[in-house]
Amino acid sequence: MRLLIQRVSRAEVRVGNTVAGRISRGILAFVGIAAADTTKDADYLADKLVHLRIFPDTQGKMNLSAIDVRGSLLLVSQFTLYGDCRRGRRPAFDSAAPPDRARELYDYFAGKVRQSGLLTQTGVFQSHMEVDLTNDGPVTLLLESPPG
Repeated sequence: MRLLIQRVSRAEVRVGNTVAGRISRGILAFVGIAAADTTKDADYLADKLVHLRIFPDTQGKMNLSAIDVRGSLLLVSQFTLYGDCRRGRRPAFDSAAPPDRARELYDYFAGKVRQSGLLTQTGVFQSHMEVDLTNDGPVTLLLESPPG
C-alpha cells in the first residue's frame, strides 16, 4: 500500500461540479492499493499517517503530528500510484489491486483513519476527480507499508 502525502493549508476534491471533500490545515493523502495488500497494510499506514510528525513546532521543526495539531485529512484513491513506467511509454497497472478489492481496503483504511477522531474527508472511489490544494512547505512524502 502506498500513500503520497502532502501537508496542506487547504485542499478539496471535486467530482463534476460537486465538492466531495474539503479540508483546511492538514494532510492530503493519495491512496494506492496493491493486489497483495491486506488490512495489516492499511492498519500500519493509518497509524503512520495520523502520527507522522510533519507539522512545525514552536521552533519551526517538523515535530508535531496531525493528532497534535488537530489537523484534517483528505483521502483520495489513486490507483496510478502503482503505475509501472519502466518499460515502454505507457504505464502498466498490473500491481494495482482490482477495483472491488481496492474499494474494500480503501474503505477499511478510511475507517481506521476516522478512528483517530480527526476530521477525515474522502474523494469518490473510481471517479474522475479534480483535486485542488495548497501545499504547505512544500512537504510531500511517499509512505509505503512494509513488504510481506
